[in-house]
Amino acid sequence: MENAKIAQKGPFEVSLEKGKTYHWCRCGRSEGQPFCDGSHQVTSFKPVKFTAEKDGKVYLCGCKQTANQPFCDGTHNTLK
Repeated sequence: MENAKIAQKGPFEVSLEKGKTYHWCRCGRSEGQPFCDGSHQVTSFKPVKFTAEKDGKVYLCGCKQTANQPFCDGTHNTLK
C-alpha cells in the first residue's frame, strides 16, 4: 500500500462555512492544500468529503497521518 505524501508537518488553519461541503486532500499531492485539486488521480487515494458543522476556524491535518480525518490530531508531532 502506498503512503500519503506529507504536505507539511503541522496543521492547516482554515476558515469553514457552516453547511458547505469540502474535500480534504488525502494523498498530499494537491497544490491547493489542504483541499483536493484532483492530483490523487494518479494514486489509490480518494479525498475526504465533509460538511462544516459550524462557521469558524479549524485545523486540518497537513501530515495526512491523522486518525481523525480530516482534522489534525497532533500526529505530526511524532513524525521524524
